Amino acid sequence: MRRRRIDFLGLCLTILTATTALTRICHAAEQPNIVFIFADDQTFHSIAALGNDEIRTPNLDRLSRRGITMTHAYNMGSWSGAVCIASRTMLNTGRFLWKANAVYKDAEKLRQAGKFWSEELKGAGYRTYFTGKWHVKANATEAFDVAGHVRGGMPKQTPAGYNRPLLGQPDPWSPFDTSFGGFWQNGKHWSEVLGDDAVGFLQEAATQDQPFFMYLAFNAPHDPRQAPQEYVDMYPLDKIRVPDSYVDLYPHRAAMGAGETLRDEKLAPFPRTTHAVKVHRQEYYAIITHMDRQIGRILDAIEATGKSANTYIVFTADHGLACGHHGLMGKQNLFDHSVRVPLIVAGPNVPVNRQVRGDVYLQDIMPTTLEWAGVEKPDYVDFRSLVPVIQGERASNYSQIYGGYLQLQRMVIDSDYKLILYPKSKTVLLYDLKNDPDELNNLAENASQRTRIREMFAKLRELQQQTGDQLDLVQTYAELSKDG
Repeated sequence: MRRRRIDFLGLCLTILTATTALTRICHAAEQPNIVFIFADDQTFHSIAALGNDEIRTPNLDRLSRRGITMTHAYNMGSWSGAVCIASRTMLNTGRFLWKANAVYKDAEKLRQAGKFWSEELKGAGYRTYFTGKWHVKANATEAFDVAGHVRGGMPKQTPAGYNRPLLGQPDPWSPFDTSFGGFWQNGKHWSEVLGDDAVGFLQEAATQDQPFFMYLAFNAPHDPRQAPQEYVDMYPLDKIRVPDSYVDLYPHRAAMGAGETLRDEKLAPFPRTTHAVKVHRQEYYAIITHMDRQIGRILDAIEATGKSANTYIVFTADHGLACGHHGLMGKQNLFDHSVRVPLIVAGPNVPVNRQVRGDVYLQDIMPTTLEWAGVEKPDYVDFRSLVPVIQGERASNYSQIYGGYLQLQRMVIDSDYKLILYPKSKTVLLYDLKNDPDELNNLAENASQRTRIREMFAKLRELQQQTGDQLDLVQTYAELSKDG
């Protein structure tokens, strides 16, 4: 009798173990794979399929035709001149700007406050993979199951890469001369290494049943903007246009913290010249097209796994870049060229070849992937899933878009209008984005806009509360704080 009881218990245990294993296998089969492709410094208007007739991006065009593009995706801003740090910290922690800053200051506090994006997916049964630019205050080899090449913010720059080119003088820099180092290591470009890493992991994943999450972070097109000569030759200087918003010197550069001492702004000479801007844009386009080639290899490798039908692909960038707009070269500003990014989503049940105008943040990708994976959104995550926007259930994720940079700049977008403030100089800028998308005409001095400015200022203050922004704007802008 005792022997029978033991056998019965053993049988029950065997059945329970098998059932649990079967449940896990079924759950894994239902979960989609997720491939996240991340560029660095890529502005929203740098893809041919999205309206830029100067640039060649056949593989990003191909991806956009396969899915849906959020045409108004924003980065919320930065607490640092290295805007990428703030953007990536928000993305990987799910927190709004100043809340992310609060935990970023203390790595242990960050760990205690909640899991990273990859860890949430790892806990849901995903095999997580990373390669490329990390730039988050944490150990990537601990945050992911597998880590390939973990890069820093940028490669070591050479002095020749700054204050160039000077009109009438030989250019000391060459984007395709491998002796300058930078992205060139042993004759191979970092973007090509990332492509190799991604293809290798996908070939391995093709043989496994476990769902995978890939975080593929290019350093391109961040400076030093290096690419093979064949890609630079695709963009003859006489075919490169100067942006409509070009000026020799941006008048508010000192008050906004984008003056002559800021690293990004030192790349080109002051005052700006059309020649220098054309050269920088030539190199910007070349490194994007070179990166696009690697993205094509990744898309082909996804197809080769046989799992493409159950794989979501997301492409975006951490922020944009001026590269000659408004007399600026960097991303430390709140104009659309620097806060808006491309955001393309393709995958199961995603509409194809469609563009959506609604306002979102690029960091909304994090909770979106959690929803795809069947993970309940954690309480600490502030950003919102894109799924309702993708499925057409709502037009936008936010009624207004907030932006902040250090204690020097604040922004709110409400409908088709953008309000920018530079508290240091008490500057007020107002743009009608619908009729003036290049942000050329400041309407702040127009008496008919005073009510709109006050109303937008009030909304900005509400958004400060939501994002953890403690900058006091009331005393600086006393007139805007009054009703009527």
